[in-house]
Amino acid sequence: MFKCTQKNFSLAAVIDSGQVFRLRHLAEGCYLALSDSHGVVIRQEGEHLLFYCPEEEFHSFWYDYFDLKRDYGKIAASIDPDDAFLTAALAYGQGLRVLKQDLWEMIVSFLISQNNNISRIRNSIEAMCVRFGEEITVEWPEAGSLPPGFSFPRLYAFPTPEALCSGGIEGLSGLGLGYRDKYILRMAQRCCGEEGRAWLRQLKQCDYPGAVSLLLQEFGIGRKVADCICLFALHHVDAFPVDTHIRQILDACYPDGFPFERYEGYAGILQQYMFYYKLSLPRKQALDTAETNTKEPDAAE
Repeated sequence: MFKCTQKNFSLAAVIDSGQVFRLRHLAEGCYLALSDSHGVVIRQEGEHLLFYCPEEEFHSFWYDYFDLKRDYGKIAASIDPDDAFLTAALAYGQGLRVLKQDLWEMIVSFLISQNNNISRIRNSIEAMCVRFGEEITVEWPEAGSLPPGFSFPRLYAFPTPEALCSGGIEGLSGLGLGYRDKYILRMAQRCCGEEGRAWLRQLKQCDYPGAVSLLLQEFGIGRKVADCICLFALHHVDAFPVDTHIRQILDACYPDGFPFERYEGYAGILQQYMFYYKLSLPRKQALDTAETNTKEPDAAE
């Protein structure tokens, strides 16, 4: 186990932020995170965190995964106080982090995310891991830390490109993928073997524009998916994915354009707060907040 203290960090916010699909709530203040072939149980009480893994694994994997080195308080302090929507979004999303997740896993996950909802995405990914992933183990909390009768789940690594290729298009049936199955199979074929691993390494070495350019050449990847991969896997935190929710915010709140110049180098982090706030609140309440940005002082209702 490894104990640490972390300000501006909330697993409750991260789990519902739409960027991660293999983070589970187990019990009050207790979560399970899975990524690639890694898994860890985490307990959180305020700023106090307990990772049920060796200290070496925390520092070598989970520290970067949860972006714990970044000063999110400094980002919050940089917000224009006259920006009503962004101010409300940062206040609502206190503790939210933009994760640095596995590249291959994020490519597949955001291919699945197209025209989809979070619950179905999670279910499809879990079913895919059960069918094609190798079983893994984690360190569980001591007896009494979990609810009575808690059922310890079987856990699986995210499947490799080779594992997905082995099943073919038939192997992807029944996972709730719909038309996205052909995107995933083509991408698995793209990432197989040494040539595929070299392509993934190339993506990791690219700057943001270069990574977008490479991703857009692939079957099934449009600009929004490419930006999600850049933000949540490659950790280009200037990437700013625009989906229906963000488009509604931009139209209602920033008719003259979002102030990217003010937030150069980390606009993608703000995008995640905006998305989480919009997704978490009733639509009218969120957009009513947004519309205050576009009104002149004393404007007529």
